[in-house]
Amino acid sequence: MGTLDGKAVVITGAGRGLGRAYAVHAADAGASVLVNDVDGELADEVAAGIRAAGGRAVANGDSVAELGRAAKLMEQCVAEFGKLDGLVNNAGLRYDAMPWEDDPEQIRALIEVNVLGALYCGTAAAAVMREQGGGVIVNAASFSFLGQSGAGTYAASKGAVVSMSISWAVDLAKFGIRVNAVCPLAWTRMSEADYRTRSKPEDTPDRVAPLITYLLGDRSSAVTGQVIRFTGDILHVVRQPARKEPVFTGEPWDDDDFEKAFGEFDLEIFPAERWKL
Repeated sequence: MGTLDGKAVVITGAGRGLGRAYAVHAADAGASVLVNDVDGELADEVAAGIRAAGGRAVANGDSVAELGRAAKLMEQCVAEFGKLDGLVNNAGLRYDAMPWEDDPEQIRALIEVNVLGALYCGTAAAAVMREQGGGVIVNAASFSFLGQSGAGTYAASKGAVVSMSISWAVDLAKFGIRVNAVCPLAWTRMSEADYRTRSKPEDTPDRVAPLITYLLGDRSSAVTGQVIRFTGDILHVVRQPARKEPVFTGEPWDDDDFEKAFGEFDLEIFPAERWKL
């Protein structure tokens, strides 16, 4: 028996790259998969490939950035497969620009997909899962949420995804719904265009897919509220933000007090590209 036998999942942005790998691996593990991609032809191809291999899958070509369409993804999954056990919020956009070169239209398009799309799909899925008595949401984050030169808008969007994932995990735990954010490393069309990427052609998306299948399954029942970095061979969780020492007290404060205090702080900036993993 597969680890996802009897489960029904929605995977967005599943027409190529990581999303496609997630959909195929989940189907191989026994899940019924709703394959979503704004490129409907690609979604059709992935779903057809799953069915040809003996699995169950349907395609959807709607944009997650449209509130009504995002909700209908969950409705379609329930209509086709009888329930909704998992959502993988994988759909995303990326571009690079220095702050003074950032284009408002590009900013809006990216935020609408990366942030609003994840919010729309996640809240719609949570409503269904709450009524069912449980489920799993996996959100696609990125190590760029720590800060990445030339990718401020993308980094901001993934920071939002991380924050929403932790917030949802707290709110939804009592309803049996687990939520995690995954920061993968793989060679995709998106990473190939990023001059800073540390991925190589041999870092194929299928190396990351087993983690997503694991998180969707019952054996990961103790894992929620985590930000997980996985490169295909290295796995770790990211420490949650915390107050740094030392902590100064005083009243009233003046410029001399602030200068003294900041002289004691470690103010080094850690952009994501300096991390080795």
